[in-house]
Parts: sequence; C-alpha cells; structure tokens
Amino acid sequence: MTEPRTVDAKETFRRVKRHFSPALAVAGKFTGQGAVEASAEGCRVTLSDGRSLLDFGSYAVALLGHRNPVVADAVRAQLDVMPASTRSVQTPVAPLAAERLAEYVGGGLGRVYFGCGGADAVEVSVKLARMATGRTTVIAVDGAFHGKTLGALALTDNPRFRAGLEPLLQGVVRVSPDDPEAVAKAVREHDVAAVVFEPVQAENGVRILDSAVLAQWCRDAHEHGAFVIADEIQVGLRRCGARSVALADGLDVDCVLLGKPLGGGVLPVSAAVGNDRLFAPLLADPMVHTATFSGHPLSTAVIPVALDLIERHAEDGERIAAAMEQGLATLREQHPDAVVDTRGRGLLWGIDFRSPELAGDVLTGLAQHGMVVSPCLSRPTTIRLLPPIVATEADVKEAMTLLTDATAGAATGA
Repeated sequence: MTEPRTVDAKETFRRVKRHFSPALAVAGKFTGQGAVEASAEGCRVTLSDGRSLLDFGSYAVALLGHRNPVVADAVRAQLDVMPASTRSVQTPVAPLAAERLAEYVGGGLGRVYFGCGGADAVEVSVKLARMATGRTTVIAVDGAFHGKTLGALALTDNPRFRAGLEPLLQGVVRVSPDDPEAVAKAVREHDVAAVVFEPVQAENGVRILDSAVLAQWCRDAHEHGAFVIADEIQVGLRRCGARSVALADGLDVDCVLLGKPLGGGVLPVSAAVGNDRLFAPLLADPMVHTATFSGHPLSTAVIPVALDLIERHAEDGERIAAAMEQGLATLREQHPDAVVDTRGRGLLWGIDFRSPELAGDVLTGLAQHGMVVSPCLSRPTTIRLLPPIVATEADVKEAMTLLTDATAGAATGA
C-alpha cells in the first residue's frame, strides 16, 4: 500500500462546508470519524489519520479496485500522447474503445455514444428514442433510479429528488415491475417512444426484476414500434455476473447503458450501446447530440484495458459471489431479529434491516471498524455491498466478520 500523502482533514471539512454544503461536511466527518480519504489501492482506502478501510461500496465504481496498475499505466500512456481532443479532427482512441465495447456487449448493438456519467447515457438514449419515433411518452418502472439531471430525473422514482422541480420531462408513465401486461396497457393508452428499465434496481434496495415480465415488456414494446433500453450503469460489466444482464437473460433490447466501472475505477466515462434503428437520428445528423467531453481520449483509452481485466477476473467474480451469498445467509440466520432479508446477484447484494435506524447504526459501526459500503437513498432500511471483482478470500472473510460484528452491535445497542 502506498504511503498516504499528508492531508489536513480539518481544512478539507472547512472547504466542504464553505464551498459545497455544511450538511455534506457533517455527513463526511461522521462517516470518516473526522478523517478524509488520503490514498487508495486495490480493495482498501487509507484515511488521513492512517486508518485503512475495506471498500465494498464506492457505488459500484471500484469493480477493479482502486488505482489498478494496468489501468493506471493505460492512463499514463495516453496522458503522454494526447489526453484531450480538438473535437475537429478525429481521434483513434474513442473509435477503438467503441469497437471493443460493441464486440464485448454483443446482441447486435454496434452503435456507441460516450458520456461522462450515467445520466449522460440515459439522456441520450431517451432523446434518440423520442427523435427516432416522433413520440414523446417514455415508460419507466416503479422504484427506478436513472440519475438526477432534469431529463433522467423524470424517470427516477423518488419524491425526495423530484421535490420542487416538477413538472419535469413530460410524458413519463410508470408501471409496476410485477405486471407483465403493464407495457401492453400503456401502449394502448399512450404514444410510447421507449421502455426503460434496470434489470436489477440497485438503488431500490437491490430488487431483481422478473426476466419473464421484462421479456413480455420487450415483445409488447417492439410490437408497438417502441424501443427497449436496459439501464445497466450499476449492474452491468460483470457486476451482476454477466457482461449485460439483459442480454444474458435473453431480452430483446435496443440499447444497453453502461458506466461506473467502465473507466476502470480511475476515470469517469459512460456509454449508450445501441442498434442502428435507435441511433438513426445520429446517423442522419451527428450534430443533433454532442458534448465537448464525449469520447474524451484519456477516459476512453482505459475502456479496452478495463474490459480485458474484467474478463480476466470473471471466474474470480463467481467465486466471490458464492462466498457472499453464503456469508449473508449465515448473517441472516444469526441475527433474525435484525436482518429481514438478504438478496443479490453476482457482486451486488442488499441487506434489509428492520428499521432505518438499525441500518444507520450498522453503517456507523462498519465505518468505525474499517469498512465502507453503500446505503440506498431510496430505501433507508437497506445497505448495499459491492465487492470488487479483485477481492481475495481474505477480503470477503474480513467483510463478513465486520458486518456480523456491526450488526450484533447495532442490534444490542452496543
């Protein structure tokens, strides 16, 4: 582990309070117990006070761990050549990344748009669907999370994030994830451009949607001439076992949205990977949707490397997933009064506690004893575990020990 650089935590919190938000400073000080991040490597983050945290959180970004040396080398190589682009002359870096990504995803999805964050990919996919069909209605799912930009927020189903902003993008219709006939009903009543869903709703407490229901939705949408978009920004790229959850489940989708670990845990980049029919507006006029940093060379240079590394560790991911499933089943058996349910797929797991207060106490206990996980803002009773695909058996064992101790402490008030 690299020695942490000297970091003044007190000054950091002062700046956060002054320039960002006082509430953000309080939350950060609470979680870090008065310390801030100083350095990171692999599955561990070193804080300014020298403590080391096991990172099974990071909102799915650190699939390959922190500062993966192979990814870092790719960044350095591109940095030494041309990290940015003129945007007037083509760069070879982004087209190569697009080719590799399209091959990786498969499913006949050969067109790619690169963004900087997940909401970028959501925005462009919905925009293209509306332009290609000439329709305005988009179907989203109860409990969905697709981002907080104004367009993506219209699809996100959380009143906390929408309060004071409505009306948002008009024409969004919500359907129950348990109703296989929901899309058929909606297309009879509305002029639908697209159906957008997450195969696994990570922010909604790791809710796995029924693939049979989704398959019926795909058929009904296509019969109506609408597009089907699978938002896998958090759950794709082997996070939930498959390269694409939707395609692995045999779903006939027109676009898969990817992000988070796509930049190897080092740089921000996202992608909408779709078919020619959805991308027809961009094929006709590539200027109808542009962004200065779309296809940024420094970010896209790491994509082929990240994909290769993910595949190299695919079997490790299966091993970690099996160990997590077994460990969480044991946790539930040992603490039935505290743990209501555990569920997950691959390297994404959710733990339901009996109350938001109990879940909060577990989060606090984990932070105090050396582990970072991700809460669910939409379901305060649930916490998420997102182990890196490079985690060792010892890392998983440590995580289960810390989780068991934190749960026991929270349940007893210790």
